[in-house]
Amino acid sequence: MNKLVLVDGNSIAYRAFFALPLLNNDKGVYTNAVYGFTTMLLKILEDEKPTHMLVAFDAGKTTFRHETYGEYKSGRQKTPPELSEQLPLIRELLDAFNISRFEVENYEADDLIGTLAKQASAKGWEVKVYSGDKDLLQLVSDHVTVALTRKGITQVETYDTEAIAERYGITPKQIIDMKGLMGDSSDNIPGVPGIGEKTALKLLKEYGTVENVLENIDSISGKKMKERLEENRDQALMSKALATIYTEAPITLDADEYVFGDYDKREVVKLFKELDFKSLIDKFDEDGTKTEKQELKELEFTKVEEVKDEHLHSPSAVVVEVLEENYHQADILGFALVHEKGRYFIPTEVALQSEVFVAWTKDENQEKWVFDAKRAVVALGWQGIEFDGIRFDLQMASYLLDPSLSSHGIHDISERKGKGNVYDDEAVYGKGAKQKVPDEKELSEHLVRKADAIFVLKDVLEEELRENQQFELFQELEMPLSVVLGRMETTGVKVDVEQLKQMGEDLHERLATLEQKIHELAGVEFNINSPKQLGEILFEKLNLPPIKKTKTGYSTSADVLEKLAGDHEIIDHILHYRQLGKLSSTYIEGLLKVVHEDTHKIHTRFNQALTQTGRLSSTDPNLQNIPIRLEEGRKIRKAFVPSEKDWVILAADYSQIELRVLAHIAEDEKLMEAFQKDMDVHTKTAMDVFHVKEEDVTSNMRRSAKAVNFGIVYGISDYGLSQSLNITRKEAAEFIERYFESYPKVKDYMDSIVEQARENGFVTTLLHRRRYLPDITSRNFNKRSFAERTAMNTPIQGTAADIIKKAMVNMARRIEEEGLESRLLLQVHDELIFEVPREELDTMKKLVPDVMEKAVELNVPLKVDVESGDSWYDAK
Repeated sequence: MNKLVLVDGNSIAYRAFFALPLLNNDKGVYTNAVYGFTTMLLKILEDEKPTHMLVAFDAGKTTFRHETYGEYKSGRQKTPPELSEQLPLIRELLDAFNISRFEVENYEADDLIGTLAKQASAKGWEVKVYSGDKDLLQLVSDHVTVALTRKGITQVETYDTEAIAERYGITPKQIIDMKGLMGDSSDNIPGVPGIGEKTALKLLKEYGTVENVLENIDSISGKKMKERLEENRDQALMSKALATIYTEAPITLDADEYVFGDYDKREVVKLFKELDFKSLIDKFDEDGTKTEKQELKELEFTKVEEVKDEHLHSPSAVVVEVLEENYHQADILGFALVHEKGRYFIPTEVALQSEVFVAWTKDENQEKWVFDAKRAVVALGWQGIEFDGIRFDLQMASYLLDPSLSSHGIHDISERKGKGNVYDDEAVYGKGAKQKVPDEKELSEHLVRKADAIFVLKDVLEEELRENQQFELFQELEMPLSVVLGRMETTGVKVDVEQLKQMGEDLHERLATLEQKIHELAGVEFNINSPKQLGEILFEKLNLPPIKKTKTGYSTSADVLEKLAGDHEIIDHILHYRQLGKLSSTYIEGLLKVVHEDTHKIHTRFNQALTQTGRLSSTDPNLQNIPIRLEEGRKIRKAFVPSEKDWVILAADYSQIELRVLAHIAEDEKLMEAFQKDMDVHTKTAMDVFHVKEEDVTSNMRRSAKAVNFGIVYGISDYGLSQSLNITRKEAAEFIERYFESYPKVKDYMDSIVEQARENGFVTTLLHRRRYLPDITSRNFNKRSFAERTAMNTPIQGTAADIIKKAMVNMARRIEEEGLESRLLLQVHDELIFEVPREELDTMKKLVPDVMEKAVELNVPLKVDVESGDSWYDAK
């Protein structure tokens, strides 16, 4: 039997947005609504297994209902831009799944769903509707059931005719009459004032319809009730009409068009990668399907049994093959060399046991071209071999030319440049659980093809870099940085495992104490981690005001609890309990899992060619994410210690680097003055915005100024600011307006950079890093507004990223020139972490800020705070 699933796209997206905290991916794109929508979609596909499927969207703000009642839906708050910007991504997601989507001018999604449900049930199809809107219950019939989203995003309550009768005591069609009498504040349907759900249901159980109720006003008890119904006759009938889903919309059930079946898993996974949905990728792509191999031109090469001078040449394209999973295990699969004299595959053992090859690898004067210099440096570093003489990195060149591309693999670059003669890695190795190394014949050919592609593409990409004025950025910054990062990864950072374990035990004790305290305050023992039990304790036993409530219980999410803080002593303890629980499971246990068994260090991986702004990120583990707002979180840094006796940790942190870059780029006198006079910039902003003297700035004023200062850099909206300051959107909008009045040149910069982006199609940092913004001229408001916000932010965030990268390269060079033993260990946000012999501490305390503050010259001073101690924690 055919099964049609119809989804109310706007309703599910809206619920997902407000059910989840604002999330960004590494490109700065908001993704919480897309993530929630995706989890719901995957659950629907798993539970329903539809043969046909369609997602309906509202086409615009006005529909035929506005002709009847101009105030229809007028009470609704404007959709936050953070949600609007995600709707195109949701449509992109549906396209990746090959799921039909539809919108029709002048009609709501409900009307499209109602029309198709009617047509499908007439054909005897089974129909399931998903929405968060109770109006759709009127569609329920023998063939149609409706699932209403309830708790969170994936939990639903399914209604058939029996369930509606049990819940309301009426038929599905009478849902319209109920709305006619009681109205609907969310759609601004007036109904009859003073009649709520209970009264409406009572009247309908007796009289059946709105029309019958109005015909029998005289027999209805209660003088006030009669008056209300008499006075609002027309309004009741109009409300019923407004609430009626139109089932004759101009859309026809097309069995072929709405069929749901095959889709390309790789397209979905590719989109998940772009959106940074790591957990969904793992869940979705467990089978590790191999990409089909295409036919390629033959390539002749020689397998080397013993490395001789004739096999080595300068320049050479070199492949040092290491699988992603074995990145820090030193499992090199093999080597390939291609140069003007030949193509060679060298087995791992042959290469590493050859003094000739190792000497060539270390020789700075032997020019090498590679793909992913950092990975090659790390792989050989684990073998105790330095990899020098790297002059070109194909991955890095591709990334700089267009960081928005989802893949910078050799195969993808070759295809884009029309020089494809190399297999995709997945076609050779597979992926996920099914990944495996092929036999030597297949492996050797693959590696040589990769080396050959590097050799062929090098001049092409270098020429493009020169045309873009990016060659200096490539050669002077990113290329040397890849070697610096590779050596940092190989060096690793020492972790005191026993101390971490002790912290874990201490946290467990703290959690037990908190649990006891919470149970005392509740007057009963219960499972704090159970939202259902917690909700009953807070809102029924302790009678706290429920902020969000659904049929399945009370919401006890963090935002709800934060709003209740101060209403009862128990709330702060519960919030603290949750924070400590996350620290214990995610960070203490998570860090213990990635301590290398041989080195007893953590060897995090720095992602150099990932973010569109140029910022570095780290994985395995992500050291950017260790929470430091909570003292217990900061204390985790105590476990990061020097690897040598009588050494110390030194931490150097750029102070407010992005605001300094903004001051430089915008050339705003007031903002520049704050930094030139070394004032507290947030106090200065509060003074300018609130028009008060320094001594009259309150902590609340400074907090608001700080939120705007950092928010402006990210193109904050009134909605975003209202969330962070817990104020109304109107107050937030007024605050932003006052900010721009105080700093007019910041506003001028933002307007001019958007205009520049429109003209060029991209924006650049001070060091010519580019970010392309194809949506800057889009006719779609949501896509265009996101591109505009990105245009404002990228030159600031990207320049800050360039500055700290330049500082890393310069510091590594100076340490070598000065003959110091000190080592650069980590980069976290705007901070560099070193381990330093105690006798070099005074030297480094002068050298580090000097080098970092001179990395790039701005018209405001860069400022670096330097601290040292026996651990990373003590260095703060």
